[in-house]
Amino acid sequence: MTLPERSQSYWIASTPETSYEALEGDLAVDVAVLGGGIVGVTAAYLLKQHGLRVALVEARRIVTGVTGHTTAKLTSLHGLKYSQIVSQFDRERARLYADANEGAIRFVAAVVQEQGIDCDLHRMPAFTYTREAGELDRIHAEVEAAREAGLEASFVTETTLPYEVAGAVRVENQAIFHPRKYLLGLARLVDGDGSRVFEHTTARDVREGRPCVVTTDHGRIRADHVIVATHYPFLDRGLYFARLEPMRSYALGIRVAEPPPQGMFISTGEDFQSVRPHPENGGWLVIVGGVQHMTGRSSVPTMQHYRAVEAFAREAFTVESIDYRWSTQDNRTIDGIPYVGTYTPASPHLFTATGFDGWGISNGTAAAMILADLILKRHNRWAAAYDPARVGQLTKVGQMLRYGASNVDHLVRDRISQAAPLEVSDLAPGEGRVGKVGGETLAVSRAADGTLHAVAPACAHQGCLVTWNEAEQSWDCPCHGSRYAADGTLLHGPATKGLERRPLVE
Repeated sequence: MTLPERSQSYWIASTPETSYEALEGDLAVDVAVLGGGIVGVTAAYLLKQHGLRVALVEARRIVTGVTGHTTAKLTSLHGLKYSQIVSQFDRERARLYADANEGAIRFVAAVVQEQGIDCDLHRMPAFTYTREAGELDRIHAEVEAAREAGLEASFVTETTLPYEVAGAVRVENQAIFHPRKYLLGLARLVDGDGSRVFEHTTARDVREGRPCVVTTDHGRIRADHVIVATHYPFLDRGLYFARLEPMRSYALGIRVAEPPPQGMFISTGEDFQSVRPHPENGGWLVIVGGVQHMTGRSSVPTMQHYRAVEAFAREAFTVESIDYRWSTQDNRTIDGIPYVGTYTPASPHLFTATGFDGWGISNGTAAAMILADLILKRHNRWAAAYDPARVGQLTKVGQMLRYGASNVDHLVRDRISQAAPLEVSDLAPGEGRVGKVGGETLAVSRAADGTLHAVAPACAHQGCLVTWNEAEQSWDCPCHGSRYAADGTLLHGPATKGLERRPLVE
């Protein structure tokens, strides 16, 4: 048994491709929502339900980005988040965070029932566990913090995992579902009656005003309000590039001989393991995940991370097959709570949501609810806890500067002159390198069929030098997480255009 040859998310593989048209010409609506993931689709649905005309704009196909590559845990238990929030803020902030995520779970369950969306929604408990006795104090602290935040949390030493744990936080009445089935159902409810869903339409800029003007590669959209739900905010305002760390992690979809664990599980620590089942065709797929590193900064070839997840899966389960492998990208904020609200304090009609740190299903839903309320001028008790301009951010200036300084090392102007000569003939299938070819520094890769691709190596966002990701066959930016296909096609922002292609003769 080997890993699948290509990376493919189970959620995308098990659902039909969408076929919404691109924008043609100019358009006027009440709200333009940029980004077709869980925040964008949910916000567009909510706003249309309240009678507003909405344009939902996606650069590729909706729900094929980060939301299409999630592990899809609909839970309020986010590792050891509550003890972290209490230590950095206070118990009230933790209560608001818990309430927002519990509210998101209730919202999804209610919409599924009301709209009759078949998305494999199942209620089950969630666990944060450790196999190390030395970690038990942290587990007990999280149980206490989660209880005080209002969650139905308890300490347990037994789970349905096929191995022993030293202890775990257990929270009841959480859920799993199929995120694409759910969101494609919502998108169908958005499109029509004055609202539209547009695909293959890339937003390039937003001019604030009344109305705001969104410039895309297919025309302009005038809107009273604009939501930037592009995972990483693409407008260089509000210092988001200094307040977010893009991280990648890895997942496998496997079939096992034994009954799958009935719950959602994540272990403590940076080298975490994640496990959750998913019902499929009368049986179960088990999604296992783990490994985390900053985008574009892996210390080893990225396929080794998949192999590390595979090794864990084979240690834990009797693996019958590995049917899927995929990776995802998450943004981590400097205090662990997402940024949801106005883009800057001076932007009353421009909004964003980002920084979900791997917990974007519940947090993304809550974010959409917050943004809809802000646009509709309704009070939302969660908004202050998620406000991008919240008190406490200024105390993180040192951390922001350290992160910014680390990015300087990757700027092309500092490194391009140091690129070593590259012998293109030495590149093996699936390999990519940055080097000098004929006096010009290029990012060159060879596809599995032997085809060569050469592109400019400077990220289109802020000019950092990209690095090769062999597992996904992509060029990844180590500064702010933009990603490109081997031929330079943009895969992930904050960049809004691809890498320039260069002619190459072997």
